[in-house]
Amino acid sequence: MSLTSKILLGMILGVFVGVGFNMVLGGESPSQIGQWLNIFVINGLLDALGQIFVASLKLLVVPLVFVSLVCGAASLGSNSRMGALASKTLILYLITTALAIALAMFMAVLIQPGAGVHMTADASFTNPAAPSIKDTFVNIFPSNPLKAMVEGNMLQVIVFAILFGVAISHTGGETGRNMLNLFEHLNSVVLKMVMLLMHFAPYGVFCLLAKLFASLGVGAILDLAKYFFTVLFVLLLHGLGTYSLLLKLLSGLSPVIFLRKMWKVMVFGFSTASSSATLPINMRTVEQDLGVDKKVASFSIPLGATINMDGTAIMQGVATVFISQAFGIEIGLSGYLLVILTATLASIGTAGVPGVGLITLAMVLQQVGLPVEGIALIIGVDRLLDMVRTAVNLTGDAMVSVVVAKSEKLIDLVRFADTTRNAEVDPIAP
Repeated sequence: MSLTSKILLGMILGVFVGVGFNMVLGGESPSQIGQWLNIFVINGLLDALGQIFVASLKLLVVPLVFVSLVCGAASLGSNSRMGALASKTLILYLITTALAIALAMFMAVLIQPGAGVHMTADASFTNPAAPSIKDTFVNIFPSNPLKAMVEGNMLQVIVFAILFGVAISHTGGETGRNMLNLFEHLNSVVLKMVMLLMHFAPYGVFCLLAKLFASLGVGAILDLAKYFFTVLFVLLLHGLGTYSLLLKLLSGLSPVIFLRKMWKVMVFGFSTASSSATLPINMRTVEQDLGVDKKVASFSIPLGATINMDGTAIMQGVATVFISQAFGIEIGLSGYLLVILTATLASIGTAGVPGVGLITLAMVLQQVGLPVEGIALIIGVDRLLDMVRTAVNLTGDAMVSVVVAKSEKLIDLVRFADTTRNAEVDPIAP
């Protein structure tokens, strides 16, 4: 079996085993066997192995982003097209995010998932402190790059890596060449570490999903079915429809080939619910399978994992309309436009970790005067939706990377069209 098939099998088995465990636990008063399963297997072995796997992937995120961006910036630093490349990437990310939330709110107004729910403010939700837009932009620039790396502040790491890479390119001579060679060698070593870890991916995916469904079961979906399936529908529509349309219009490349080669990344992103943890897999797929030049991929993919949160924006759009309808508070057209603007800007600097969308949702709700307590009633299904929107985020990162590379003539079209380089190829192979 290929590695992708093993991961998919681990995902399916994890769901079935998790649902089975949930049935054995049997509500608030589980049997003695259920208690043993809950303590030693579900919250013990499965939770520990799942957390170790995700932590092992996150271990490589900062070195991978830093080293790959230094290589990319050093290669492009003396190139007059670097500014155009960066501008195209950033603008496309912001446009796709705005489209995502606009589509989400349109569909939510059409479907009306909150109609007839009649929420009350009895639910409790602790509102986390959200930074202002000014603080968000100021915090992009690091005062201490080592502190940024230790804390995993990816925007600051990206800024420092780009400056460092540009400095290498302008150093020139033997010193510049030696430094670039050093970082290219480091990049190869980090990527090899990523691929070695991928051998354990099927087992990590199994543990993560078994733990999740053992805790939630399928009842959580039924309680908020209309909201859940509205978000799911818009996520699939945007991930498969909007991206395919943009890819075809802006690059002329085949969306079918693109989605086929992105399949393994979607599966892995769905399993981990973390853009950061899946970043190494996405970057390698974009370079090796889609043929995007390393100069573009090493810049656009890490940046996308940090600021391109289309899936999160979709959840925020539907959730805002849902809470508005459920509480019977009309926010009007100006409120909807404010939500689009706020959620688009809030996506910048949103960490690529599970559940962070709820924090930015609190900020969006405050901007339009909706009760933050409404978030408590959608938390039950948010973890499952978080998995889907992570897959959407990753697909959007890759789509923008391909479009920008095509516009800059930095894509290997033969490799992109080569359908033998797809999810069935062992990613350990060069």
